[in-house]
Amino acid sequence: MGDHDMTDDEAKGAAGTRAGDASPPARPSTGARRNPASADAIRQAAADILAEEGYARFSIEAVARRARAGKPTIYRWWPSKAALLLDVYHRQKHGVVAPDTGDLVEDLTAFLDSLFRHWRDTPTGPVFRSVIAEAQSEESAAEALGAYMEERFAHSAQMIERARQRGEIGAHVDPRLAIELVVSFAWCRLLTGRLDMETAALRAAVCLFVEGWRAAPARPA
Repeated sequence: MGDHDMTDDEAKGAAGTRAGDASPPARPSTGARRNPASADAIRQAAADILAEEGYARFSIEAVARRARAGKPTIYRWWPSKAALLLDVYHRQKHGVVAPDTGDLVEDLTAFLDSLFRHWRDTPTGPVFRSVIAEAQSEESAAEALGAYMEERFAHSAQMIERARQRGEIGAHVDPRLAIELVVSFAWCRLLTGRLDMETAALRAAVCLFVEGWRAAPARPA
């Protein structure tokens, strides 16, 4: 078993017994429960590698080396590369808002505007696009992305639910499905490199959704 296949405790012991080994010892493991310091070091190592090397050269092995953590520990806490990437992505997702202005058009416009800016102006856009691409061929990536999006849909759908409770849109509107439609529009723009929409254009797109949700549901023939 190589150094990077060791648990954290094993790596620490090995480092302490090697004569003349100048490498610092691996961080102690706490088993299935995450050690906050070790987890933060792993996330920071992942973020640094993404910034320096890009997604194409990102690997759990590289993260393990930089964070001085065992690969089994990383896989215990993040079951796949995509799961770790999505954790790092979410923690870097500063400035993306889901406001409560009392007006659904303004809420969704501000949400999309901040999301587009975040994807466009930070390294997170290419990272998230790469995770989506990997999910097309890797089951573990698809599972990680699906779990992440379910959590984000539940959070963002609160904007739709508040509008429904205000009577701003029809009671028939499913908030979870509605926000999925909005996010699908955002994904299309991300994947095709068209994130440079002006706020007015975003508002016009949002109005197409909201006006449809205000209308009475179509009756079956």
